[in-house]
Amino acid sequence: MNLKRTFKNIALISTLITSMLTLSACSNKENEKPEASEVKTKVISTEELKTNVDKDDWIVVDTRLNDSYNGWTLNGEKRGGHIPQAVDFSYNWLSVENKDKDKVLKEALKNKGIEKDKNIVLYDTDGKASNEVASYLNENGYKNLYTYDIDQWADDKNLPLEKYEDYKMIVPAKVVKEVVDGKKPETFEKAKNVKIVEASWGEETESYKKGHIPTSVHINTDTVEPPPTWMLASDEDLAKFAKDYGFTKDDTIIVTGAEPMASYRVATVLRYIGVNDVRVLNGGSDSWVSAGYELETKSNPKTPGADFKATIPANPDLIDTIPELKEKLKDDKFTLVDNRMWDEYIGKISGYSYHKKKGRIPGAVYGYAGTEGSTSLNYYRNIDKTMRNANEIKDLWKECGIDTNNQLAFMCGSGWRAAEVLTYANVMGYDKTSLYSDGWIGWSTDSANPTETGEPK
Repeated sequence: MNLKRTFKNIALISTLITSMLTLSACSNKENEKPEASEVKTKVISTEELKTNVDKDDWIVVDTRLNDSYNGWTLNGEKRGGHIPQAVDFSYNWLSVENKDKDKVLKEALKNKGIEKDKNIVLYDTDGKASNEVASYLNENGYKNLYTYDIDQWADDKNLPLEKYEDYKMIVPAKVVKEVVDGKKPETFEKAKNVKIVEASWGEETESYKKGHIPTSVHINTDTVEPPPTWMLASDEDLAKFAKDYGFTKDDTIIVTGAEPMASYRVATVLRYIGVNDVRVLNGGSDSWVSAGYELETKSNPKTPGADFKATIPANPDLIDTIPELKEKLKDDKFTLVDNRMWDEYIGKISGYSYHKKKGRIPGAVYGYAGTEGSTSLNYYRNIDKTMRNANEIKDLWKECGIDTNNQLAFMCGSGWRAAEVLTYANVMGYDKTSLYSDGWIGWSTDSANPTETGEPK
């Protein structure tokens, strides 16, 4: 099947990149990548920053990992989160291998309002991240550059910091490493039975054995969405899935993988069956490698259990069935968000080699996805596969006429893309949300269901 084979190829490419990075790390000093050259910037004080932060000709930029911007405390800060009104431009993006990197980064600068005629304040905790971003900006003609130490802001409890309401749902590599090492990092203090799994399509030889997060147990996505239709498995089969892996409702499960989309799909299923605390590694396995950690290739066996400690599904409202969706579509306070490409939405293409029907569900509102087929979600991701800035996601929805005060259900072709977008919505604090899991494929398979094509009128 071409879609699944595409994810196989993605996993292989990710593994090759991982191998290249590992070889690079082991090279001698002569072959190491030189650090960013020091750029002359002005150091700004907290008082100066407070005075200028609201001015139109100033912009504040968080250059740390996006996880820090989201709310995690990773570098010894007294408080987590970002300065209100700050945008994000992570130093990590500059080292990503991507054939379109220059184009993507310049588009990001434009979207965030980081303009050459503005005074640009770059902040971090130790100066290294800010210096890397300053070097990049300087090379591209930006001159009015300032630096700031976020620790000064975090030390003053009277100064506000913002974090996403449920930032803990997407976890940094550094925090996962602490869990692997047996520690109890931030937000895991009360976690019980922490388990790490790797989600990817196919048997272990397809992706898992080429490199995975240490201790993680492989989950073949076919287990929760069996072929040949790849729709969500029955509740009975999901109960067997939970038993086979020894999952219980009280577990804390971190889902990892080379392709984050697969992780979000499995994570949503785990939440649906009733696991109370499910998280996803932000950026997937690439973020682990980027942090300097090694993948392992040995197989970690699953440990079967007997009692999930709840009736499955314990969280049925998270996933909508077709009959439920039909009822919800009658409600003016409900919006079905279609996270497919525009050409899929208007019925120009189906998006899938194994499903030929084209079109959309009447009443569905276009909600963006990716630009490179049904395996892409770049409108919702940064270049390093981490979650995009929440304000930028909200702007996408506003442009599409999506009212976030409504109850929102997200859909795509069969649940992968939409599961990731649903999770981001939850991270942002939108809890009146669900996944229409069967998506366009499930809907259009039944010829009795109405469909439409063309641009909405």
